[in-house]
Amino acid sequence: MSSEHIDEMSGVSTTGHEWDGIRELNNPLPRWWIWTFYVTIVWAIGYTIAYPAWPMLFSATTGVLGYSSRNEVTNELTAAEVAKGKYVAALEAKSVSEIAADDALREFAVAAGGAAFKVNCVQCHGSGAQGSKSFPNLNDDDWLWGGKADQIQQTITHGIRFASDPDTRMSEMPAFGDIITPEQITQVSAYVASLSGKVQDASLIEPGAKVFAENCVACHGDKAKGNREFGAPDLTDAIWLYGSSEAAIAAQVRSPKHGVMPAWIGRLGETKVKELAVYVHSLGGGE
Repeated sequence: MSSEHIDEMSGVSTTGHEWDGIRELNNPLPRWWIWTFYVTIVWAIGYTIAYPAWPMLFSATTGVLGYSSRNEVTNELTAAEVAKGKYVAALEAKSVSEIAADDALREFAVAAGGAAFKVNCVQCHGSGAQGSKSFPNLNDDDWLWGGKADQIQQTITHGIRFASDPDTRMSEMPAFGDIITPEQITQVSAYVASLSGKVQDASLIEPGAKVFAENCVACHGDKAKGNREFGAPDLTDAIWLYGSSEAAIAAQVRSPKHGVMPAWIGRLGETKVKELAVYVHSLGGGE
């Protein structure tokens, strides 16, 4: 008589194993699954023989095929350098205006310039080139020195108030705290603030306009629209580096801050500066 136990609920024989009254059904895996499992074992063994796999004391087995992921990456990088070589050569030979007018070159320069911007420029201008207090927003259309591609290139090349470069952009607003009275500073600050917003005391606007005409029009113009030749900002557009309140304007009139931007030509080279200029020009504010 067979001693095989049959499960009453499923009608399947059990393995004879029992744990706390629970019996294990004898349901073997399908043969196709077993053979697939064996194939994966053979495949894994073959893979470790063909490719680098087993760690050793100072290296790993090299595999009979001699494959190296490092060599593959090196080859891919070399191929990429060769592929972009024609673009780099064209960038070297053309002006930024010519690059901006060529769709293929412009696309390449914007990609390369964007990468260079993330490495060199985000510390001051922000990851989105939106700037911050004391650092200009490069997305808008307000440019102290001009927003054409070649003008941007000039600024990046030689910097602003960068003492080590004789061709740097140079402008310095005098400290009017040593030139006009505190009352006149209050008046002219109210006038300047009124050009793009409201002021606390409108009675100061008219005398402030007189102070402005006597001291400020030489750089900012009689309509306060600025002068790019001097790097003098437009005071009517509500875009401010150091704050737009009357107090902030008065502080700048009294003792102005003068930001410094380094000259990048020595560090990046002419081609990379061109790429940056085209990238910045493409952000939307370029003229």
